[in-house]
Amino acid sequence: MAYILNIETATKNCSVSLGRDEQLIDLLEYAGESYSHAEKLHVFIAQILEKNNLKPKDLGAVAVSMGPGSYTGLRIGVSAVKGLAYNLNIPLIAVSTLENLARKIKTNSGYIIPIIDARRMEVYSAVFDNQYRLIRDVKADLLEDNPFDEYLNDKPVIFVGDAVPKTQKVVSHKNAVFADKKYPSAKEMHFSAYQKFKENRFENIAYFEPFYLKDFILTTKRRG
Repeated sequence: MAYILNIETATKNCSVSLGRDEQLIDLLEYAGESYSHAEKLHVFIAQILEKNNLKPKDLGAVAVSMGPGSYTGLRIGVSAVKGLAYNLNIPLIAVSTLENLARKIKTNSGYIIPIIDARRMEVYSAVFDNQYRLIRDVKADLLEDNPFDEYLNDKPVIFVGDAVPKTQKVVSHKNAVFADKKYPSAKEMHFSAYQKFKENRFENIAYFEPFYLKDFILTTKRRG
């Protein structure tokens, strides 16, 4: 029997789940307007373990959402997981943030395109079929370039994620369906994390880094 602690911090949703083998047994999360991961993440970890009468040493592995997403959010999640994996001497598992988001949607046909807000009119996206198989790899797409027309002209497409509002302003295809106000969650993470656990698909704790997709740009205000 293996307990896996799953952590998702790639967007505004600070999410922690606990699974036992293939079963999800608990979830704590909060998606506020301001990012509060630094304050909430370690509290959630302590609470979910205490609630289920577990100690950190009872964990068999830790899993983290690897990106793309918020630079700061990813750093917070990955730092926490690397610390746990190193101190407890347990495996570290990385799961695609966009796959987590795609698994929010259940459909019998068509494509699922998870979209995470990037700067200006860009989105981080990938394309999955209705069985969550990756059809097109992760990219930073400029919406004005109509990057999804190939899929919209083929089958119904469900767009899901925090970039839905700005995508709706550009995409008006008859095959487009929009699922707004949904964020990647540690709830959906556990299925993928457990599959990787069974297959011993672990990350190197020392060298693992989040998948940022684009370089972090620090902007500073000009002094008047």
